[in-house]
Amino acid sequence: MARTATEELSGGRTGAAGSDERPVLVVLHQEHSTPGRVGQTLLRRGVALDIRRPPLGDPLPETMEGHRGVVIFGGPMSANDEQDHVRREIDWIAVPLKEKAPFFGICLGGQMLARQIGGSVGPHPEGKAEIGYYPLQPTQTGAALLEWPDKVYQWHREGFQLPASADVLATGDIFREQAFRYGENAFGIQFHCELTLAMMHRWTVRGHQRMDLPGAQGRREHFAGRAIHDAPLRDWMERFIDLWLASDAR
Repeated sequence: MARTATEELSGGRTGAAGSDERPVLVVLHQEHSTPGRVGQTLLRRGVALDIRRPPLGDPLPETMEGHRGVVIFGGPMSANDEQDHVRREIDWIAVPLKEKAPFFGICLGGQMLARQIGGSVGPHPEGKAEIGYYPLQPTQTGAALLEWPDKVYQWHREGFQLPASADVLATGDIFREQAFRYGENAFGIQFHCELTLAMMHRWTVRGHQRMDLPGAQGRREHFAGRAIHDAPLRDWMERFIDLWLASDAR
């Protein structure tokens, strides 16, 4: 399964010059999900991918010694769900945190990180969702770290509330906390920097009912927004991945 997903991204290669280095652990939550542009960016940097899908029975490692870092992606479930695999995954995040391995959580992955460190996850008090492109404002801490895009792509109706131990890096208008850092090398974001054009087509077709939620944008707005806002978001992701890979102080 991991080999198939990696080949889809890399044309059969699992890393170029860095193929003898430790892979990044990629955690996905659906059979046909891929790491999208994040995976492509890592592969271009010679970093191999070890793709696992815990909801389908793939185990997570007992230690991060064999991995350069971990990226946990989004999914249709909630970080508050009671399924065993959701609870186990949130508990497992203690492993990279304890070992100070680079951690990157996207949407659900960021919400799982928030829960692991004592934060909470829940819906907007007015029932609003963020489905489409929405404004992003870096905090002083975030702006000192790197340059951020003005708008980012969102696909969620729950957000995280962070404990005081986390540094908020960026905020939004509907769901306030949008990006954070915990310690030196664990990061969580609410938005989707990994989205390719093909993924946007799939999401807006298969998840078309989400666009009827309060605050959500229509499908045409998604593609119009991508034409304007995708390049800065892609550039942010490239800079962030380099910063994130460099954060491994082990």
